[in-house]
Amino acid sequence: MTFLRKFVPQTLLVRTFLLVSLLIFVSVATWLTLFGLAEREPRARQLAQLTVSVVNLTSAALVAADPVKRLTLLRDLAESEGVHLYPAEASDVITALPDTYFFRVMYNTAKSQLGSNTRFAGSVNGQTGIWVSFFVGDSDGDDYWLMLPGEHAESDFPWHWLGWGSASLALALLVAWLIVSRVTLPLRTLAAVATEVGRGRHPDVMAERGAIELRQLAEAFNRMSKDLKRIDAERAEVLAGISHDLRTPLSRLRLEAEMSISGESARNGAIEDIEQMDAIIAQFLDYARDERGELAEPADVNALITQVASARGSTSSNPRISLGEVPRALIYRQALARALTNLLENARKYAGDQIAVETRIENGDILIDVLDRGPGIAESEMERLKRPFTRLENARTDASGTGLGLAIVERIARLHGGRLELLARQGGGLIARLRLPLKGDV
Repeated sequence: MTFLRKFVPQTLLVRTFLLVSLLIFVSVATWLTLFGLAEREPRARQLAQLTVSVVNLTSAALVAADPVKRLTLLRDLAESEGVHLYPAEASDVITALPDTYFFRVMYNTAKSQLGSNTRFAGSVNGQTGIWVSFFVGDSDGDDYWLMLPGEHAESDFPWHWLGWGSASLALALLVAWLIVSRVTLPLRTLAAVATEVGRGRHPDVMAERGAIELRQLAEAFNRMSKDLKRIDAERAEVLAGISHDLRTPLSRLRLEAEMSISGESARNGAIEDIEQMDAIIAQFLDYARDERGELAEPADVNALITQVASARGSTSSNPRISLGEVPRALIYRQALARALTNLLENARKYAGDQIAVETRIENGDILIDVLDRGPGIAESEMERLKRPFTRLENARTDASGTGLGLAIVERIARLHGGRLELLARQGGGLIARLRLPLKGDV
């Protein structure tokens, strides 16, 4: 069953077109069948009437003709009309006509006019045709077999009608495709726009036209997109305002701590707490930042990774980098750098210097793996940690963090049309994988 599903069309356009095409084919086949049934009986009666006429004319000609000229008459009938006349013998091997509706109608119609003593056969002595017996003169006269060629029971295939029918069918399928394509076009547009919204972007307003149901759907979606845009703007404005207002008193607190606290240990502790709060505020600002203001540009992903990985810390604390062959790609450079920084900082926090960064191409996607040997994350918690303000209550918990780091990375991955994957590393630790679609070499 799973194997058969691979051959089932997935798009609504193709499925609907195939169903409409099937309906057209069934309708055409039904009409052809009805036409065949409708013309079969008239053709059978026409053949019966032809048989009766030929028998009556032949019988009358034989009775009226000079016995000396009968042989010539029979030869002329055979050459001009294909009608053959044979004397009936008691030893004749007779095969009945085929038991079909066509021959039953022909048989009953002809026998009703020729008399009940008339015999019909499909072959006599191995010679096939339409055989009819009759008597020359009265019923006590000579008994003969009259044979009509079997072609009289056949009908010529209407090739010209087949051509017109094929042209009409092709035109009907073309019109069906145009109709189905026009009906599904708004749905395809909606799917494309919904994908953009899912990546955190705010696409242009959908055109509200077409059938009333499609207009209502477009109107509802536009309203939802507008509300999401407004909510994002309000959230960014609130977070930015709060963060800005908090940083000013934090700067004063740090200055006062450095000047007023005499004990070095207490002073360093206060300064460390202030820096930690400042880092939390910075992460709020990162989360509130709108990446949609940045334009995608072709860039060397490996070069960007090398730059971000060596930006902080000494040479000894830099991660081990193993870069595969990755072509230039269309990326949001600043947003991707921010995502890589978050992943590296997260790995440094829990794994120290045991960090590695790897890149490669897999199934048309760019894979960026940040690997560490930290405590790791339970598989049941991996998806939950991608949500904002979510933290673990285990050895990998950052009690001072905000739970926004992975949420920011996940949002940036969706901005690129990709996703963030958290995987358990063999031998212990975590693999944070950015999977970004490669949209052709740039």
